[in-house]
Amino acid sequence: MLRRSILPALIAAFLVAVALVLVQPARPARSAAAPVRIMPLGDSITAGPGCWRAKLWHRLQTSGYTNIDFVGGVSDGGGCNPGYTYDFDHEGHGGYSATGIADNNQLPPWLAAARPDVILMHLGTNDMWGGYIPLATKLTAFTKLVGQMRAQNPAVKIIVAQIIPMSQAACATCPADVIALNNAIPGWAAGLTTAQSPITVADLWTGFDAVADTGDGVHPNDAGFQKMADRWYPALTQALGATPPSPSTSPSASPSVSPSRSASPSASPSSSRSPSASASPSSGGSRCTATYRVISQWGGAFQAEVTVTNTSATASSAWTTTFTFANGQQVSQAWNTTLTQSGATVTARNVTYNGTVAPGASTSLGFLASWNNTTNTAPAVTCTLT
Repeated sequence: MLRRSILPALIAAFLVAVALVLVQPARPARSAAAPVRIMPLGDSITAGPGCWRAKLWHRLQTSGYTNIDFVGGVSDGGGCNPGYTYDFDHEGHGGYSATGIADNNQLPPWLAAARPDVILMHLGTNDMWGGYIPLATKLTAFTKLVGQMRAQNPAVKIIVAQIIPMSQAACATCPADVIALNNAIPGWAAGLTTAQSPITVADLWTGFDAVADTGDGVHPNDAGFQKMADRWYPALTQALGATPPSPSTSPSASPSVSPSRSASPSASPSSSRSPSASASPSSGGSRCTATYRVISQWGGAFQAEVTVTNTSATASSAWTTTFTFANGQQVSQAWNTTLTQSGATVTARNVTYNGTVAPGASTSLGFLASWNNTTNTAPAVTCTLT
């Protein structure tokens, strides 16, 4: 009788346990991993039009790297018009130099807003103009920027470009100085890379033709942007992989071209540059606005930038800006524009690759000019769109 009484009790207990399991609420599904935040960091080659970003984004998406987010405080508004969707966000600033960004501590607030996991840095082009800045100063600026990146995110992955070449016609001293920087980058990167925050070098120099792959000897055309995207891709996918690069991994080889003359920058005035106050924006009417700012200035020369923003409801096909200097300034070199100066009046027009500006988007031009070392008043700028 005892054994018979135990069996029904065991069966009842089992049924109660099954019922409890069945009525348990379903556990919530595991949340998807957050997208990897990738910051394209650079100058006008990244900013406007900077269409290597669109091409790189598209290749990543079509090859399965979909859980990514390009980040930065600037948007191109879709101005590349590649025929497919892409992420507009970036941290490219036309006319900016690595030394200027470092000297003026401009990077930390950009990093705080964007919170990148990976940074693609193509900087140094605007440090080349005129051969004024020594190589050691450029590398010191790079080192400071890396320190600021790691202060914001100790585990940030940094991909530094050996920058694309510049043509002799655009800047006589620049081709050799670009090679000097690019040859120094692998050793510099190897000395700073860590297991937690690896630095990878992306060779964007090799195979890039400064004449055939640009519109002006400096800024890429569509073929040049495609070459840039193709060179970024393997370095970025390595960073996106499950295993980060080893700190002992050597960066990619330096350019295999030696300049025919010394790659050392020419003797120059002091490279210390006091930050100049930015100019107040001026409006060219309801269709666009233009702002002028001095990025840096030194003995006898300065670098400035004009940014044009489309405030209309339709994309532009061309733009023009005009301003008049008050203190005898004379433009010596310009980029991202066809620029003419008649007396004190400067007229700057778009070039073939940056005339189209989407509603709400911006594009920038830059130039080098002389000044009298006493007064460098920022002129008012007007702009028109067609």
